[in-house]
Amino acid sequence: MSLLGNIIWLIFGGLLTGLGYILGGLGICLTIIGIPFGLQSIKLGLATMAPFGKQIVEEPNANGILQLIFNVIWLVTFGWPIALAHLSHAALLAITIIGIPFAVQHVKLIPLSLFPFGRSLR
Repeated sequence: MSLLGNIIWLIFGGLLTGLGYILGGLGICLTIIGIPFGLQSIKLGLATMAPFGKQIVEEPNANGILQLIFNVIWLVTFGWPIALAHLSHAALLAITIIGIPFAVQHVKLIPLSLFPFGRSLR
């Protein structure tokens, strides 16, 4: 069932969204300071391409002060607009019964889009 959900997800916007995150991440990586944030954007893009059947997991070394600082910077600069986009798409998709599973996937991606350092979708 997750394979079918991922295929439908890719056809109806997941591919374009994931490519947007990846291209944005590559653009952020052009500066040396932006490389950690660009890598997280690329990670988010790959996670956005196939979210069905996966869960957000904490990395084993996810308790560092540097990750906390990076998560706060990410939240202020990139995280909140991405999270609002996922929330608004989830609200629109939840209107129909067919869209509810896709709305759930958008809601699942919100914590990862807010605080990507130290988390991954597996």
